[in-house]
Amino acid sequence: MEMKLDPAKDDLPLMANTRHMLVKHYVLDLDVDFKSQVIEGTIVLFFEPGSRCKKGGSAGEGACLSQSDETCKIRTSEPCHSPVTNVSARSSKTGYNDFAVCAKGEKDTSDKNGNHSNGEQASGISSSKNCCDIENHGSEDFLLVLDCCDLSVLKVEEVDVAAVPGIEKFTRSAKLTDAEELRNLRNQIVHELVTLPADHWREQLYYYTRCSQAPGCGELLFSTGTWSLEIRKAEVQAPRDFPHAIRIWYKTKPEGRSVTWTTDQSSRPCVYTMGSPINNRALFPCQEPPVAMSTWQTTVRTASCLVVLMSGENSAEPAQLQEGLLSWYYYVTMPMPASTFTIAIGCWTEVKQESHTADVQTNNEISSLFSRADLRLIEGSCGHVAYPCRFQNPAASSQLVIPHRVFAPWCLKDHCAEILLELIPQCLSAAHATLGTHPFSRLDVLIVPPNFSSLGMASPHIIFLSQSVLTGGSHLCGTRLCHEIAHAWFGLAIGARDWTEEWISEGFATYLEDVFWAVAQQQLPHDEAREQQALKALLRWRRLRDEVQNSEEELQVLRPNKENTGEVSESGTCIIKHGLNAEKIFMQVHYLKGYFLLQSLAKRIGEATYFEFLRKFVQKFHGQLILSQDFLYMLLEDIPEQKGYGLSVENIIGAWLDTSGIPKPLLEECQSWDQCRLVQQVNDEVTKWIQVNQRARKRRRRKRRQDEVAFQKPIFLQSN
Repeated sequence: MEMKLDPAKDDLPLMANTRHMLVKHYVLDLDVDFKSQVIEGTIVLFFEPGSRCKKGGSAGEGACLSQSDETCKIRTSEPCHSPVTNVSARSSKTGYNDFAVCAKGEKDTSDKNGNHSNGEQASGISSSKNCCDIENHGSEDFLLVLDCCDLSVLKVEEVDVAAVPGIEKFTRSAKLTDAEELRNLRNQIVHELVTLPADHWREQLYYYTRCSQAPGCGELLFSTGTWSLEIRKAEVQAPRDFPHAIRIWYKTKPEGRSVTWTTDQSSRPCVYTMGSPINNRALFPCQEPPVAMSTWQTTVRTASCLVVLMSGENSAEPAQLQEGLLSWYYYVTMPMPASTFTIAIGCWTEVKQESHTADVQTNNEISSLFSRADLRLIEGSCGHVAYPCRFQNPAASSQLVIPHRVFAPWCLKDHCAEILLELIPQCLSAAHATLGTHPFSRLDVLIVPPNFSSLGMASPHIIFLSQSVLTGGSHLCGTRLCHEIAHAWFGLAIGARDWTEEWISEGFATYLEDVFWAVAQQQLPHDEAREQQALKALLRWRRLRDEVQNSEEELQVLRPNKENTGEVSESGTCIIKHGLNAEKIFMQVHYLKGYFLLQSLAKRIGEATYFEFLRKFVQKFHGQLILSQDFLYMLLEDIPEQKGYGLSVENIIGAWLDTSGIPKPLLEECQSWDQCRLVQQVNDEVTKWIQVNQRARKRRRRKRRQDEVAFQKPIFLQSN
């Protein structure tokens, strides 16, 4: 299925028809080959019917059926692939050396789209035999559409979950009389499995694993487009009848845009996800829209010299499969968008504390205030789907510092030990003192290779940091660490329902990094911390002013879809406006305008009241997706007196979110920063060195002119 995208535009399509079928869990089983720069294996997806197909009745079924017709009308048709045989990505048939794992760099025999071809296709049989075409199959077979690009899809099959020993506990019927009953039984098993109570998560993971290893029970037809993978089963016309557990055999491409193959600072090979604009669709077929919140578990086989770090609740310990080959296993039980999945494989070295641990202190006044608030908040119930939630766990809520590890290339080990090890517990404790319960149970921090294009990136249970933050000492490293830690609450535990509202993630993280860092610097006087924040506000203001003057107005709007924000098509497909714009990647407008909006609200309301509200907001919306108005409506309802001062959701959206340029309230506020003592001191220092430099340049120019005269005079005399 291909949307009609304007080639002159830079929008990113999200193709998955999530309103028809919604993925609930992924099981990945992968081998990594550094020689050919390919990740190969299988992914098993477990589905539930989407929101449009849970209504039941003929109307609901009819609505779902319409997707096939809609899909065929707007797709860029490519050949559908018949069932293939003898596809294997198992490591038992491959050789290994120090870095070449899984394959030996065999020649790729896939077709021009990177997909497996078989004899029937090579003979030139028409694709209309195998895939949904407009005239013959447009209104017949349901199409499952996944987000996918830069992948070689080899085979797709239905998984026979009914064949798993002990699975009978998830069935209501013991006797099966025909194929339709067996199909319904398989889907019933998947439904019972994905809806197990949260306190059965260990049992759920166990059966997910067993089901992912079950045999196939029929290969499915598939085709690929530029941005999607389409799958259908002959004569299945509704999503509720489509297989709810499917296995996809695939491999990545070296040029795939979701992962980067490179070398670290010690010249050792590594591969990692570096926050591509296309997210993870070139790492595995998935549903990219944020609404497709899912859990996952992953097994990765690598050479024994490599360490696998990943978004996972467990600190994985590798299992040796054979000499020179290790297996790593991670899992996540908190549903999150597939875009948050992160992996980094390399010769990482764990940086450990020598003999003592850093003392962790926080501002006692702030900490005690928020601890009392936590006790009140924890009595309430969560608003998210059921999962093992830390916010309802008193022990987790009182955990100031979560378990953490630091990894880096060998050559940076000592530098990390000197700076990072002491900063992490301070920053984690400061974050807890400000917002309360840590959403995630543990944290890995990795210093990534030098080609990393940002200062940092946060994902569930893991943070990537650029090596450049180490050169800036504890201040630069600490503030960046605080920024990424803030994403645990805003960006991960609470996500944007519409990806164009990046300010919900980046604006909050930029605002909170100052708050966290001020609390983390226990020895810093309150006034000095305020002066630091004023200086940073002035620098951010100047950066925002310069960016607004030198960028397209369209890219300056925090809510580019305006009143249509959060809307999707009938099938669930949508586009991310300017999602592929190369200039946008380097812009800071969502960080800066979001930061100034939150700072303005805090000043208007009062910081104590504001932070108490933020904790209530986190308690209510963690584990969920939000829009800007969710935050603003709750803020004004929780603090109703602000309405009397002309503060309204409409005014805030109009002034800050839906317009380009500098917000008018900010133009009035920016004058106050020049009065800060630290700002004046910095200005004086900069002026002094400018003058020193100017005097030095004048002296050099004067001396150069004297030298030129001295050099030219003898020549002049000779010419006479």
